[in-house]
Amino acid sequence: MFNYYDPTVTAMLYRAEITIKLKNGMLDPEATTIKNALKHLGYECQSVKQAATYELEFTADSRENATDLVNGMCQRLLANPIIHDYDVRITK
Repeated sequence: MFNYYDPTVTAMLYRAEITIKLKNGMLDPEATTIKNALKHLGYECQSVKQAATYELEFTADSRENATDLVNGMCQRLLANPIIHDYDVRITK
């Protein structure tokens, strides 16, 4: 994982969009409440899932290191791997 400073490496600015949601089978009381409220308003939904989206801007020396950094952020802080799935999109 890239976590040191090397002045000879040119870092580029990357943007990551991370979407975190509960794994299938996990209870989602907020989504259930929204589904019930929609039904009362006359909208039928088969299912409702809640997700959190984070947009980050950071520097890395390559797309591979950018991906490693974001996966580390997700695994260590942003998502609980026992109950969450996450999806990462990285752009320059």
